[in-house]
Amino acid sequence: MAKDVGKVMEALYGENPPPIMIIGHSMGGAIAVHTASANHVPSLLGLCVIDVVEGTAMDALNSMQNFLRSRPKTFKSLENAIEWSVKSGQIRNIESARVSMGGQVKKCEESASNPSVSNSSSEGIIEEEEEEQGAEESNKKRMKEEDQEVKKESFYTWRVELSKTEKYWDGWFRGLSALFLSCHVPKLLLLAGVDRLDKDLTIGQMQGKFQMQVLPQCGHAVHEDVPEKVADALATFMVRHKFTEFKEGFLC
Repeated sequence: MAKDVGKVMEALYGENPPPIMIIGHSMGGAIAVHTASANHVPSLLGLCVIDVVEGTAMDALNSMQNFLRSRPKTFKSLENAIEWSVKSGQIRNIESARVSMGGQVKKCEESASNPSVSNSSSEGIIEEEEEEQGAEESNKKRMKEEDQEVKKESFYTWRVELSKTEKYWDGWFRGLSALFLSCHVPKLLLLAGVDRLDKDLTIGQMQGKFQMQVLPQCGHAVHEDVPEKVADALATFMVRHKFTEFKEGFLC
């Protein structure tokens, strides 16, 4: 997946890519670290990882299957999925949930009719054909058939079956802290809570190897719960390292 990031950059910019800063959240943060560490993006300027720490992630893997089983398997509608994501605390920002949940679920259809319904409908059609003649007969038959087609229920289910990826989970996060600290570009770690730091990162932070910012009053989906604060933290980081300059009179 880290190689894919490099290939996407290559496809977009060819041999002369512009200065690039990679930002990744959770598992995306792990991919961002691996991408930076392996130098898949030669023009990399900086790295930002949002709420993923090796120690916390590895501890969480033990309960991940239970968490996945606790989620609804299907939703009646996209609005129903959005409502669940907010009420369950997965996302605390309804506006953000309306954007992000659409990509996490897919629409499915299944027939609402059962064999007994189908058979009775067919019998009804035959009886009508015996009673009526000509164009009226075929018209009623067609209407019955269309009615059968309409009797389908649509619902939404998860686009990705995460439980099937379990054998890869360990590899996504093991050794992540050391890889993050070894990246030779300016680094920013955004966390939802200071308790998420593991030993390696605590020592690295005390040694000034990366910039860390804790954003309170948000859940794991930091960038969705408090997008303005994340944007402000990123802007400050980029200006501090002279990646860019503040724009005068800009209104968010």
